[in-house]
Amino acid sequence: MVVITGGAGFIGSGFVRKCNNEGMTDILIVDHLRDGSKWKNLVGKEFTDIVHPDVFREKFISGGYDGSIEAIVHLGACSATTERNADYLLDNNYRYSVDLATVAHEKSIRFVYASSAATYGLGEQGYSDGLCKSLRPLNMYGYSKLLFDTWVLNNNLQNEFIGIRYFNVFGPNEYHKNNMASMMLKAFRQVRESGKIRLFQSNSLEYADGCQMRDFIYIKDVCQVMWQMLQNPTVSGIYNLGTGKARTWNDLASAVFGAMKKDSIIEYIEMPDSISSQYQNFTEADLTNLQSSGLDITFRTLEESIEDYVVNYLMQNESYW
Repeated sequence: MVVITGGAGFIGSGFVRKCNNEGMTDILIVDHLRDGSKWKNLVGKEFTDIVHPDVFREKFISGGYDGSIEAIVHLGACSATTERNADYLLDNNYRYSVDLATVAHEKSIRFVYASSAATYGLGEQGYSDGLCKSLRPLNMYGYSKLLFDTWVLNNNLQNEFIGIRYFNVFGPNEYHKNNMASMMLKAFRQVRESGKIRLFQSNSLEYADGCQMRDFIYIKDVCQVMWQMLQNPTVSGIYNLGTGKARTWNDLASAVFGAMKKDSIIEYIEMPDSISSQYQNFTEADLTNLQSSGLDITFRTLEESIEDYVVNYLMQNESYW
């Protein structure tokens, strides 16, 4: 059995779909559905059961699964970069991860976990996944992820576990994320509602309006790499997962307009003071380690990814993958 924590979330449900497509259905989903629409991500997918995170944590630590777990893909976390409750993030994102990882190590259970490009902060030191202790995240979410990466390294588990520093992931099944959804989804909805896309004006002389850059990667490409990682026991370490090719917000907007077959109308709005000092004008995954892993890391272009997302999902009433 494979456990996927956060299995009803954006990346988690996408990975359940990928597993199903590869013939794997013996999956235990660990997640809380609450009163939102996240449950819709699971419709049509095959799995064994859904367990609340607190229930799973207690049972797993006490040895309640009797060797039935082959691997844990630990994606469950609070991913809101605006979350201010540090105690909550420490327990939910860090200590929960330590609890699962400790038992997984003791029982030789394969352990793949979600880190984040938020660990890099403003990127002053670059975006090499070999960096860890010297990094300075901009928010508590990024710090909680960095704490666990550091714990893995301090306990010399990087040769046993796989950590994935996701860059800007987008695609179907993110509809429940509200303000934390990707700009692709927000841009599509803006065009549908007003015919234009609103982007932040630049806060730097180095970048013209809309020319700030991000490393955008499609959920289907992410899940393809994750599947290979799960299946390949020789792969271990902390890896960046982006395309390795930064693109501008203007590129994103142009691709959305193109996929929707609409004229391009962009309105540049003032960046709020509350985020200006912490705004990342450039992110790009250094894929040196991933490229040397032996995995197939052929990715779609930004235009190909947005075309698939817009035409096959967003324009189909925001359908699910």
